[in-house]
Amino acid sequence: MSDLGLWLGELAVFDATVATVPCLWDLAATETVTCRPEVIELLQTILEHNAAQIDVQRQAHRAVLDGASTANRLTGDADPAVRRAASKLTTAINNHLCDACHPT
Repeated sequence: MSDLGLWLGELAVFDATVATVPCLWDLAATETVTCRPEVIELLQTILEHNAAQIDVQRQAHRAVLDGASTANRLTGDADPAVRRAASKLTTAINNHLCDACHPT
C-alpha cells in the first residue's frame, strides 16, 4: 500500500490516479481485503492532494467524491479501523472545498 500511495496520491495526483479510484472504492468495500483502512486513507490522500494539471485534479477529486455513499456505509463497518478511516474520509468529503472543484 505504501508504494501504491506514493504513485497515486501522496506525492501528486496523476492520470493513473483517476483511473484507479473506482478500484480503490471496490477494495475498500470488500470485506476480505485486509488493508481496507489503508485503502480508505489513500482515497483521502488523493482527495487532499493537488495535481500539476487542474483538470486531472478535478477528475481525481470527483472520483473520490463519487464514492461518498460507500464511505458513509463504511462508517458502520464491523471493523473499528475501517469505521475510523471511513469517518475521517466522510468528513473530508463533506468539507471538500478546493479551487479545482469549486472555482472562486
